[in-house]
Amino acid sequence: MPLEVTLGSPRGFCAGVVRAIDIVELALQRFGKPVYVRHEIVHNPVVVDELRQKGAIFVDELKDVPDGQRVIFSAHGVSPAVRKEADERHLKVIDATCPLVTKVHLEALKYGNDGYTIVLVGHRNHVETIGTSGEVPAKTVIVETPAEAEGLHIPNPDRVVLLTQTTLSVDDTAEVVAVLRRRFPKLLVRNDICYATTNRQSAAKTLASQVDVVLVIGAQNSSNCNRLREVAEAAGVRAYLVNGPEDLTADQLRGADRIGIVSGASTPEHLVQAVVAKLDPKKVKSLPLVEENVNFLLPKELR
Repeated sequence: MPLEVTLGSPRGFCAGVVRAIDIVELALQRFGKPVYVRHEIVHNPVVVDELRQKGAIFVDELKDVPDGQRVIFSAHGVSPAVRKEADERHLKVIDATCPLVTKVHLEALKYGNDGYTIVLVGHRNHVETIGTSGEVPAKTVIVETPAEAEGLHIPNPDRVVLLTQTTLSVDDTAEVVAVLRRRFPKLLVRNDICYATTNRQSAAKTLASQVDVVLVIGAQNSSNCNRLREVAEAAGVRAYLVNGPEDLTADQLRGADRIGIVSGASTPEHLVQAVVAKLDPKKVKSLPLVEENVNFLLPKELR
């Protein structure tokens, strides 16, 4: 049977990623080099390398930015402690935090000030979760799994609010929420998984029912890409996370006549097309699910 590729849609860049990349490129155009970026602006090495070649300097911590220089905060957001350090060092900050991540930070502040314990469902070592939990650290508990939710102890179980990382598995998060609702009947739930994460997981799930193998195009350190692979596997097909055509192996494609392709919110479309070209299928079709038309304003410094 000739090889057929089906492209899931929506896929690729979300509005927050487009905004973050635009911010770095516009800052370089307007202010010239150097422009420092704290953390990878988005989790994709190809995107980061392309921006590095244009003159962006990526650092893990602010201590690596010389005093008084211009620094961009990544799309994942930062804690107040990082903002304070930047202020004390007289760094010129441009904030590329995704507005949907900023919303979660504001929720944390609101509920923390109202005397709630914040249960933050997320991956505790992920930069987004670290940033959000830094808003009110004394009142925030991070939970990753249903088992952790079962063992949770809250000082005042009548004042508990649940917030989430924006790039989690929709299905896995629902399991954690179910446990917490049972244990804390007065729990307030603010599910913050973003539209792009939800849409791409739905696309992966739909695609998985129609193909032999799903290829998720994206970076190994991307939370939303890893969740796409897990969603496809949970739907019953083999699924692999590859960042580009160079990662493809014969074993991944073994016995597959129908290959589905999706990509994470930080994956450029040219990587998807490069994988399709490497596969060289007889037929390529698209499986559109939802049309996305979200746009975010640039920071005032760059408008």
